[in-house]
Amino acid sequence: MKGSSISDKELIRKYLDGNENALEQLIEKHENRIFAYILMVVKDKDLAEDIFQDTFIKVVNTLRSGNYKEEGKFLQWVMRIAHNLIIDHFRKEKRIPVMENSFEDFDIFDTLSPEDPSIEDKMVSEQIRRDVRKLIEYLPQEQKQVLKMRHYADMSFKEIAEQTDVSINTALGRMRYALINLRKFISEKNMVMTK
Repeated sequence: MKGSSISDKELIRKYLDGNENALEQLIEKHENRIFAYILMVVKDKDLAEDIFQDTFIKVVNTLRSGNYKEEGKFLQWVMRIAHNLIIDHFRKEKRIPVMENSFEDFDIFDTLSPEDPSIEDKMVSEQIRRDVRKLIEYLPQEQKQVLKMRHYADMSFKEIAEQTDVSINTALGRMRYALINLRKFISEKNMVMTK
């Protein structure tokens, strides 16, 4: 059987049962997409290879420690690890790139202009991001889950519906209410959302 015809969940189970080849199949199945993402962000092949290797070291360590939860899709989980390692690298280098659909630095309003913002604009934008991240945590669990899956993991509503075992309409409804509640929280706290 080829690796691509076996589900990620099955490959993980086989690997945890001692089949080292299953891990190799899992890596081969997703390596092109993960490496392409890393390379697109860091724009350096050697650095991308290092981060790719570090990503799978973390994957292996998490799988072996039993801390991996089959809550989301394996690929999104690995992409999140790679993304966090990229952020760590840029923090060490003191130059953080602007990245879309960041898991931790998600900006729901995404209203920043392409021109170079002033230091004051940057400070205001960062404060807004922090405030919005805090407000998201006050959402009911179902709404928070859908919002994070949609904007952090860039999942389609069909994927969200499958993952959460609800209809697409329910997933859309939860997203709608999440945004309504966020607007309500912003209004209640008299927050001003500007550039």
